[in-house]
Amino acid sequence: MNFGFTEEQEELRKAVRRFFEDKSPMSEVRRLMETVEGYDAGLWAQMASPLGLQAMTIPEELGGSGFGYVELLVVLEEMGRALVCAPYFSSVALAANALLHSGDEAAKAAYLPGIASGKTIATLAYTEPPGRWEIDSIELGAVASGDGRWSLSGTKSYVIDGHVASLVLVAARTPSGVSLFAVDGSATGLTRTSLATMDQTRKQARLDFDGVTGELIGLEGAAGPTLSKTLDLAAVALAAEQVGGAQRVLEMSVDYAKSRIQFGRPIGSFQAIKHKCADMLLEVESAKSAAYYAAWAASEDNEELPVTACLAKAYCSEAYFHAAGENIQIHGGIGFTWEHDAHLYFKRAKSSELILGDPAYHRELLARRIGI
Repeated sequence: MNFGFTEEQEELRKAVRRFFEDKSPMSEVRRLMETVEGYDAGLWAQMASPLGLQAMTIPEELGGSGFGYVELLVVLEEMGRALVCAPYFSSVALAANALLHSGDEAAKAAYLPGIASGKTIATLAYTEPPGRWEIDSIELGAVASGDGRWSLSGTKSYVIDGHVASLVLVAARTPSGVSLFAVDGSATGLTRTSLATMDQTRKQARLDFDGVTGELIGLEGAAGPTLSKTLDLAAVALAAEQVGGAQRVLEMSVDYAKSRIQFGRPIGSFQAIKHKCADMLLEVESAKSAAYYAAWAASEDNEELPVTACLAKAYCSEAYFHAAGENIQIHGGIGFTWEHDAHLYFKRAKSSELILGDPAYHRELLARRIGI
């Protein structure tokens, strides 16, 4: 089994890195995080064409490129490295995956081409005010309206890019169980409120539904397996992002340790700093192994995916958060300032640690899945 990247995958990495270095430098990240929308429409359009990033894992017959999850990992790793402000994770890792695994061919044909082209910004509204990720925590209700449509009432919170999504996939409780619905982002009765978050590079919103019309996706009461698969795939995608961010803060630390002179010598020559950098390297490389293996399992639709997804999300969350914290420590006083980029990575690391469930949640989920 070869876990090395192919020549084509490495070329993809180089192209994506060059694109974001040119189009999304840290000055642009800082500008966008202060805006209400949190992304640039022009950059989003360029990501779709000519790069085709939104189309990566969508089948060709539905307007996509038909690549596997390993190629998506490469893209997300570079996006995490650059802290790109864009509704990519919500549209591709959450919404597109939910549609792809819904078993609803009509819904796929209706919505996936728009996501692939970048014309549709989509998200998945799963968590509610308590912030839990277990499926039994879903209380937002949906009742049949008599015309083949459904009426949704309740609240979803911490919805990634929910304030700008033109398509919202909603997990709701119906008489037969949990179902999945498609809701227009501008639907009557839907109130969207942006949330104040620690990580301003990734926007979240509260969505209040008051008799909002929704279209059933798949079978009523049968969305459990679809949502479980979607969250596993999203966990792998987030782990890839975390690896990219962790690699970047490691590089920042090493570069600073080499150039910062104290007592007449680089601080990297002191044992304490040297050991910090070595420990960070070990954690980052281990995180890469976990994320890459999980991406392979996702690409092959391997039966190990539920286990590797939990493992990758738990380990990569902790590795990124620890590396981001050490990066600030190595930089000393300047690392704590608003002007330095270290704090942006630290905040992204913390928010990513909590999205889809924290490491403790994923360890518990892993234990249940392996029968402990």
